[in-house]
Amino acid sequence: MKMELEQVLPAEIERRSFEIITEELGDTYLEPGTESIVKRCIHTSADFDYAKNLVFTEQVVEKALKAIREGAAIVTDTQMAKAGINKKKLAQYGGEVYCFMSDDDVAEIAGKNKTTRATASMDKAAGLDQKLIFAIGNAPTALVRLYELIKEGKLNPELIIAVPVGFVNVVQAKELILELKEIPSIVARGRKGGSNIAACICNALLYMK
Repeated sequence: MKMELEQVLPAEIERRSFEIITEELGDTYLEPGTESIVKRCIHTSADFDYAKNLVFTEQVVEKALKAIREGAAIVTDTQMAKAGINKKKLAQYGGEVYCFMSDDDVAEIAGKNKTTRATASMDKAAGLDQKLIFAIGNAPTALVRLYELIKEGKLNPELIIAVPVGFVNVVQAKELILELKEIPSIVARGRKGGSNIAACICNALLYMK
């Protein structure tokens, strides 16, 4: 059977996509204020599980928007996530995006300490003297190190976006972040996530501005 193509102008594709997502979600409950984040994750992945597996701490959207307005920087664990975040929009508020994974000093420290680069890059980020949002889409070891740094009183982030994808220690690392009741977080429970999801959550927040 021949399928009929929907006639949509290029400029209207995203709008139509969000219309379809809204239609298919139907009466699925989404926490008020988080709808655009959930829908953008679905738009990015075509995966409706994000309507159920995203966990938002209390008033996290309001707190994240305040941090962005105050010039918070975003630290990510992949160059892919960094590339996907709307840096021009973030720069309007004085923020910038960092990814230290490819830095020579990070590789050297990771080798010396026999840790992952993601772990070493979180240590480097802890030395930044500014408000920080962490967007982690790949490395659960980054989340584990963030948890340790926060517990040690060496880091107090404005927001943690914890959405690494995978099978080894991914679920456990995300649950560690949810234990940090004092830290605002957006967490994709379970195995799903990725650098694209980390970036799209950042963009969803930026587009709320």
